[in-house]
Amino acid sequence: MLEIESRLDKVLKWITYLGMKWFGKSVCIAGTACVNARAEGGTPSTPPPVKMEQIQKSLEEDNSGLKNLAKRLLGKDNANRFFYFPTHDQPATPAKWNFKYEDVDFKSTDATALHGWFLPAKEKRELKGTVVFSHGNAGSVGHHIGFVMWLVEAGYNVFMYDYRGFGKSGGKVDRAGMIEDVKSAFAYVATRPDVDAENIVSYGHSLGGAKSVIAIVEGNIKGLKAIVIEGTFSSYQAMARVIGGQLGADLITDEFSPKDFIGKITKTPVLVVHGDHDEVVPFSQGEQLFALANEPKTFFKVKDGSHGNSLSRDYGAYRKRMLNWLDGVM
Repeated sequence: MLEIESRLDKVLKWITYLGMKWFGKSVCIAGTACVNARAEGGTPSTPPPVKMEQIQKSLEEDNSGLKNLAKRLLGKDNANRFFYFPTHDQPATPAKWNFKYEDVDFKSTDATALHGWFLPAKEKRELKGTVVFSHGNAGSVGHHIGFVMWLVEAGYNVFMYDYRGFGKSGGKVDRAGMIEDVKSAFAYVATRPDVDAENIVSYGHSLGGAKSVIAIVEGNIKGLKAIVIEGTFSSYQAMARVIGGQLGADLITDEFSPKDFIGKITKTPVLVVHGDHDEVVPFSQGEQLFALANEPKTFFKVKDGSHGNSLSRDYGAYRKRMLNWLDGVM
């Protein structure tokens, strides 16, 4: 029993380590500098003291006893926390690139304290709408600025925020609770006098796309004119299998997976963006989400696009296409 517990501890450390290696890729800020999500409390500099061959064998063995032991020790749904990789640092703010922004403190539906940034559209530009940006898994909101600055320059307000357990937001990471956080972000922007509540765009990257799809279906967001998901996975268990083998998939539950919700979105136009060289979320998962979505829908297959650069690569070619798409649906 002690030997199995020791193996389980090593396996869980490796799942977490591999997850940070997988999700903790560098994310570009403003298309120039990069901040690596592994900095300041992220991935350890060296892996746990166990050979990769051993861990792969343990992850794939159905008769190793690890799965049942893990479920007993972790309890129902508790392994889901290994899916998330938050940090509490602030590597940069929009001010570094001379963008105006407002620190925002707001509450989730259960009163959990949340933090975000409101970036007003660039002056002297016609206001086109307000984008609620839900960021990806690794790091805090400061790691994801580069995903939205170009939208500010194009005439959109942007509200970006941290889920519970991320950045300056309170609480602990929780799958259902984070969906409530997304709903609360939409509710917050609708209260602002400088926002046209009938002209809202949802833009979610990776995990943010998964969370926003469910929040939109459950929350029936008013004034939502367009939905964009980029590099988004279709299933939690499918991603857990990519990161942690069969044991990872067996430990993670699959409720609130976007594949089960995206087909419930009707009328609102959906844009799915996915790089065909995405090193984190398999391209096939983006294809699956697009297939399950209702019309009107559009798919951007980005040639050579990775997990973090599909819209920015080729001198922003797909950013221009996305702006044209938004002009057509807003």
